[in-house]
Amino acid sequence: MGCGTSKGLPEASMKGYVGVVQSLVAFSRAREDEPKKRTRGPWFSGSVRDPPPASDKQQQTLRDAGPQDRVAKYKDKFDPRVTARYDIKALIGRGSFSRVVRVEHRATRQPFAIKLMEVEAPEGREVCASELAVLQRVSHANVIQLIEVFQFPQRVYMVLELATGGELLERVVSRGHFTERDATQALRMVLDGVGYLHDLGITHRDLKPENLLYYHPGADSRLLVTDFGLATFGGTGSEGSKTADHTGADNTWSLRTTCGTPEYMAPEVLLRKPYTCAVDMWALGVIAYIVLSGSMPFEDDSRTRLYRSIVRGKYSFHGDPWPSVSNLAKDFIQRLLPVDPATRLTADQAIRHPWVATMAASSSMRNLHRSISRNLRQRTSRSSSRCPSSRASSGDSNKLA
Repeated sequence: MGCGTSKGLPEASMKGYVGVVQSLVAFSRAREDEPKKRTRGPWFSGSVRDPPPASDKQQQTLRDAGPQDRVAKYKDKFDPRVTARYDIKALIGRGSFSRVVRVEHRATRQPFAIKLMEVEAPEGREVCASELAVLQRVSHANVIQLIEVFQFPQRVYMVLELATGGELLERVVSRGHFTERDATQALRMVLDGVGYLHDLGITHRDLKPENLLYYHPGADSRLLVTDFGLATFGGTGSEGSKTADHTGADNTWSLRTTCGTPEYMAPEVLLRKPYTCAVDMWALGVIAYIVLSGSMPFEDDSRTRLYRSIVRGKYSFHGDPWPSVSNLAKDFIQRLLPVDPATRLTADQAIRHPWVATMAASSSMRNLHRSISRNLRQRTSRSSSRCPSSRASSGDSNKLA
């Protein structure tokens, strides 16, 4: 969904849910049959404004066009001052106001991504200005990096790092072996990035596994927080009013906009209460739950029941593999998912939690991979049977075959 003070809650939660697991299970099945690599564009998610579906004629035109034709089409949209420096290679993502392409720097041959944003319309200008304000401020190993910007009256071109290592959950499945220690290694990098953002007064507001990407396919790759389409500096202007946050600091702002991806929204967002960066910590609790189990703490076919569960903080550690997961890991999740944001761990506190700080040294080294993969596959199968149309609209346009 989009993000705006006049917008209500999402019309459906299944799209966001399917987006969490679909690409992962497709990736897992491809490994079991004939591999077909698909890398997700690092800027889009089900929560950001999606383009309307293409007509039958448009879809047929895209099918008939070869890769070179498609590249040529998007090259024509680029300002010559951009193409003079970067060679356009492929389209890797699209949104209502933007296109993302893979490029190579002509001099160094280094790969990057360019996000082309249409800023002629006021709404596109607003989205671009918000995202650019955040990206121009950040510089951290675990946050996607803005390289340079080309600004013109109708379009803005953001050159960013190209993350090629896949999503967090894709890595969990593809490695074939996954323990609590592996989980803490990933979560530690995410907490480093999120803590840095919060120190700058930035609230991401759309943290989820799809927005956590590995920089390269190697085992030593850093994990990046990406997709700042809904991020904001602590709510200036009409976004909110200044308040003390859950740490007692007086330099944070209370936000009021209802936005994000349904399954990861904190209770205070759904209740339309003023909120702080604590909403990101709630989302990290949901992510930790998914990473350790392949299931979601809050899910339901009914949007009303889903939101009711979130507002009540109603979830459990029942079913496989939870009996094999350590109490420390469960405690970590519980401390991120209290309904009261004042009692939630901050990023700095979370990274010092014994489970993370010791990298699960006292935890079982049992391989959780089979249970995680099975749970993800089962959930995707159920979601597809209940909501078949969501498979076609859950983000395939953001994949690069």
